[in-house]
Amino acid sequence: MELEKKFVEYVVGAQFEDIPRQPISMIKDVILNAFGAIISGATVQGCPEAVKQCKEWGGKKEATILIHGGQVPAHNAAFANSFMARAVGVDEAMVPGLHTGGSSVPTGLAVAELVGGCSGKDFLAALTVGTEISARLNSSTNYNGFDPTGVCAIFASTAIAGRILGLSVEQMWNALGHAFNRSGGSFQGTIDGSIAARVLQATASQGGIISAQLAKRGITGPRNFLEGVYGYFHLYAGDQYDPEAIVGELGGRFELSKTFMKKYPSCGTTNPSLDAIFDLMEEKGITPEELEEIRVTVTPSTYNLTGKPFEYGDNPRISAMYSIQYCVANALLRKSCKLRHFDEPMVREPEIMEIIKKIHVKPDPALDKRNQLATEMEVRMRDGTVYQKSVDFARGMPERPLIKEELMDKFHDCVSFGGKPLPKSNIKRIMSLVDGLEKTKDVRSLIPLLISKI
Repeated sequence: MELEKKFVEYVVGAQFEDIPRQPISMIKDVILNAFGAIISGATVQGCPEAVKQCKEWGGKKEATILIHGGQVPAHNAAFANSFMARAVGVDEAMVPGLHTGGSSVPTGLAVAELVGGCSGKDFLAALTVGTEISARLNSSTNYNGFDPTGVCAIFASTAIAGRILGLSVEQMWNALGHAFNRSGGSFQGTIDGSIAARVLQATASQGGIISAQLAKRGITGPRNFLEGVYGYFHLYAGDQYDPEAIVGELGGRFELSKTFMKKYPSCGTTNPSLDAIFDLMEEKGITPEELEEIRVTVTPSTYNLTGKPFEYGDNPRISAMYSIQYCVANALLRKSCKLRHFDEPMVREPEIMEIIKKIHVKPDPALDKRNQLATEMEVRMRDGTVYQKSVDFARGMPERPLIKEELMDKFHDCVSFGGKPLPKSNIKRIMSLVDGLEKTKDVRSLIPLLISKI
């Protein structure tokens, strides 16, 4: 139980003043990005229905459903807000597919309302600590088809909820044990073109709050949730793990620094292909009219998620977000990659399908030696010219971080896309509060700014 002990003591004991500036800055970017995701996702397919369901479940009015308004029990408010946060593909990620911000931010806000307030410093510390323990588990996990968000994000949301609830070391230990028993979920829902990924994001938040609340009531969970005979590392790592990677330099080394702030509103595994085609368009002046064929080579895991032949499916937005063929064709046709490009009418435009027919994707296991997102692109023109581009790290990954202006452009695309718009004054105030969040007395001041009057 030594790993569990160190894990729990770090989660409970870490103080804002002890956290370096870089991880705090990263968490602020995650918070603003999550708000953008919720604003833009609030009215897309499935989100109004999820909000309606949470309201119909009823219960105590503890926390707010953002954008739509209305209060429900805290765990259900977090469910609705996380569901919206995952809807349009702008959320940040960690390779090979852990999305924490879509759970950490809604969880933190919901519990802040539940307890009657939370300072900006305490909020930032909770999110940093929660994100870090999920990131460390993620880096030591062999998912083999399990969804990283379903498996790991609940540890972040539980730690965040537990800190804001004021859990003791013993209570937090139980809470994380309960989180372990709730972790799980498969990539199959994504591969099948469903919106199940949103449900995984939402249940990670909901389950985190419930786990912390149960522990606060004295309900015990498995103490050996990491190293036990049937613990996390047995189930998700085949008993192969490095203890130092899990608890070494806690508070000094931050695995969350590997956060991928995606530049484009599509699955992260499509982003290297988008970088490649945009670079070639800029460098070589490629146009769809002159195109003969594009061959894209990716890792097997990327191929399984986003490399298969494009089909509209039951959810064209999801199908397009998770398709290298569609994303590259869209880039060529529209010279950019914006949220509106994944709306069903644009996905179904005949011109896009004509370009898609010229794009071929194949897997190559050898690319895994370079990077899980390593991508090779070969573009053949009608005149016989051949262009090539190799991408190991997509824009927005730690190796190629986005500049502040790019992050702001992405946020404003989210704001302009939202179907229930917020006043410009609200947007300006949200950006200001997040930027100086450590000075904020109560993060609940953000909530009225995130309610649409429409």
